[in-house]
This record gives sequence, structure tokens and C-alpha cells, in this order.
Amino acid sequence: MHTSTKKWLFTKISSLVLIPLMGWFLLNFVSIYDKDHSEILIFFSKQPSKILFSIFIVIAFFFSALTISEIFEDYLHVEKTKNVANKVLYLFAIVIPLITILGIYNLN
Repeated sequence: MHTSTKKWLFTKISSLVLIPLMGWFLLNFVSIYDKDHSEILIFFSKQPSKILFSIFIVIAFFFSALTISEIFEDYLHVEKTKNVANKVLYLFAIVIPLITILGIYNLN
């Protein structure tokens, strides 16, 4: 399978997985929006919320990295610049969700 076909397929699959996770997140965000800090910590300390939010963050960053890399492919014409931009993008797509997930699991 060609690389661009894989990217296209992964983009479509991750967007389909993001739809229910985004619905779950928005419904819960509305319910905790006006809450104080301790109630938000309680929400993120519950096991289902930790797992679902972790999956949501990982897939959202995976999806955004794929789509932004396509923008780099289209608009950056210097190959070295494109490669560096993609490497930095993928690094941030790994590091930021990892830090977020570690922070959520260390709330207790």
C-alpha cells in the first residue's frame, strides 16, 4: 500500500473514532464547566474518564499530526524544511499527549 493511501486511510479511521469521543468529551465538558477545581479533579480521577480522555487525546493528536503533515506536503517545497517540520510535528504529537496522560494519571 502506498504511503499516501495509508495516511488517507488512517485519517479517515481516526476521524470516525473521534466522533463519539468528541461527543463524550463535549457532554462531560458541559457538565463540569461551572464546577470548582475539586469536582473537576474528581471527574478526571474516575477510571472511565481517565481512559476515555487518554484515548481521545492520543487520537486527536494523531489526527491533527496527519492532517498538518499533509499541509506541509502541499505547501513546503524545500524537502529538508518539510522533513524537519514533520519530525518536530510528530515529536510534539507524541510528547504533548504523553505529558497530558501522565498528568491525569498522577492526579491522586
